[in-house]
Amino acid sequence: MIAQRLAQAIAAGIRQIGQISILPDASGSGYSLCHIEDLDHLDTLTVHHGPDPAREISTWAEDGHYRFTKGELSLRRGWLLKLADAAELRAALDLFYPASVGLWLAHEDGRIDVQTLRDKLNRQTGMYRFARNLSNEGAQRLVREVCGPGNCCVKKILWDIQEGVPLEPSETSRWPGYLDTGTPAIPLYCREACNHFVAEARKASKAEFEARSS
Repeated sequence: MIAQRLAQAIAAGIRQIGQISILPDASGSGYSLCHIEDLDHLDTLTVHHGPDPAREISTWAEDGHYRFTKGELSLRRGWLLKLADAAELRAALDLFYPASVGLWLAHEDGRIDVQTLRDKLNRQTGMYRFARNLSNEGAQRLVREVCGPGNCCVKKILWDIQEGVPLEPSETSRWPGYLDTGTPAIPLYCREACNHFVAEARKASKAEFEARSS
């Protein structure tokens, strides 16, 4: 059971995921969540109860823009989420970072399903079918321009460009999937290119075509 394994991991010392600090209650059954940058002033935060407020908290960034991917390093501050048990904790984390705990456990168990970028692009239809034509060189460049902490994404990429063609060494390809605060953390994993990357791949593919035609 995912919630049970999550509770065991926290009991063993895990205290962080993404931009979130996980605080076990003194009672031993409940938990609190807050932004990692709010740990020093918990008594000033707006308190919420249950997992549902995580949906609204995670939707809009501090400056008001829509967070199109939950892995974006723009989680707003100022809140404290009180959760009754491990089941509520798992539900809240799934709202903040969808499927993140399940993917982490699947990776720990060696059973995570990873899709190459080429397989992802080859499945695109409609206006996004042009993304299929992106060259491997263009894809490598796009990874550096779109993914990783330098581009506000906290997730670790697990996928290759295609079978036998891994990501080139870079800050992005070496990123571990967690912010190094000195606190044991659950890494966030990217098992397939996101829709934002696919949209950017379409633009890059069209730019490559226009460059060849000029």
